[in-house]
Amino acid sequence: MCIISLCKRFNEISLCISGEKEEKAMEGSILMKKIYMDCPLCDKKHEIEERKRFATITLKGEKISYEERFYYCANAEENENEFETGSMTNENLLNARNAYRVKHGLLTSDEIVAIRESYGLSQVDLARLLGWGEATISRYESKAIQDEAYDTMLRLIKDNPLQALEFLKKNAEKFPGLKRLEVREKIVEKLDSYGKEYLTRQALEGEYACFGEPSDSNGFVTLNIDKIEASVSYIAEHVTNLFKVKLMKMLWYVDVLSYKNRGYAITGMVYKHNDMGALPVGHYSLMNLEKLNIHEEESYSYDSMLHIYPTPGMNYSVLTEEDKNILDAVIRKFKNYKAKEIVDYMHEETAYRETGFGDIIPFSKAKDIRDF
Repeated sequence: MCIISLCKRFNEISLCISGEKEEKAMEGSILMKKIYMDCPLCDKKHEIEERKRFATITLKGEKISYEERFYYCANAEENENEFETGSMTNENLLNARNAYRVKHGLLTSDEIVAIRESYGLSQVDLARLLGWGEATISRYESKAIQDEAYDTMLRLIKDNPLQALEFLKKNAEKFPGLKRLEVREKIVEKLDSYGKEYLTRQALEGEYACFGEPSDSNGFVTLNIDKIEASVSYIAEHVTNLFKVKLMKMLWYVDVLSYKNRGYAITGMVYKHNDMGALPVGHYSLMNLEKLNIHEEESYSYDSMLHIYPTPGMNYSVLTEEDKNILDAVIRKFKNYKAKEIVDYMHEETAYRETGFGDIIPFSKAKDIRDF
C-alpha cells in the first residue's frame, strides 16, 4: 500500500472509528474488473486489477468482518503491490462501520439516508428536527457510528411521521418561521401514505414481539421490514412468475446464505419447519405489506395464487452491496426452479431434516446448507 493511502487510512481510522486494520493476504480476493490507469506504486500507466475480499478490522474493541475493495499492481514488489484511492478508503471504512452497526442492531448509514430522504429533508434540517447538532446527521451518514440513544430517536420517526411532528413541536425554535412551515409540510405529506403502511407493518411487528432480541432464531438480526420489502421486490425484478411458495423458500435461502457468509441474516425473519419447507413467522402479514406489489390470480385449475411483481419506485438503498450479492446468488441458483423443485431441494437440507413440523429452524445450522 502506498504511503499516502496508508497515512490517509491511519488518520481516518484514528479520527472516526479508533480501530486497527489487521493483516490480509491476496488469497481469497475476487477480481472485479481491470482498469487502465496511472499506478502510484510502479509509476507507470498500465492495467490495474480492482479486487474485493472480506477483511477484518477492530472497531470499538471488536473484530468486525466487512467487504473491502482495493487495487492490485502485478508489477510492484510482493507485499507492496496493493493500494487504495481516497474515495475507496472512505467506502471501505463505511462498509466496516455498517458491518458493526448491523452486528449491533443499529441503523446503517444507508438506512439513515433513507429516513432523511423519505421526509425530503436536508442533513441539517433532520438534525435540527431531532434537536441535535447541525453536523450530527452528516457524520452518521459518512463517518461516525451512532449510539443506541440516537439510533432509537431515528427509529421513532422512521415510519411514524406523527412522531416527527412531535419532535418539530419540541424543537420549533431551531427553525426560522418559513423554514419551520416548509419542514412541517413535508412531514404532513408523508402522513398521506402513512396510514395503511403503518397498520400492515404493525401487524407483522406484532407477530415478532417474542423475537425482539438478536438470537439464533432470527439470524442475530431483529426484524427489518424495509429490507423485507426491498428483498421481495428485488427478487421479483429478476424472477418471472414468482409466487408465494417459491418466494418464501428463496427468502430463507437469502437469510441463511447471509448468515453462513457473514454471521448474520438480512431480514431478521424467523423461519419454521413446514411441510412445504421453511416458512417465515407472520407470512400472511408479510404478504399484506402495503409496499409489496402482490396480485391474487387464478391458476388454470381455478386455485387462488399470490403473484409477486416488482414494486415501482422501491427504495433499494436499504440493501447493501453485500446484501445484493447474496440476493443475486440465490436468484441465480433458483431462478428457473419451479415451486415443487425448490421445496424438494430444501427438504434435503440438514437444517430442515433435523427439525420437526412447527419447530423454529435455527440459523446455526446454516453452515450445513449446500454450496451455491
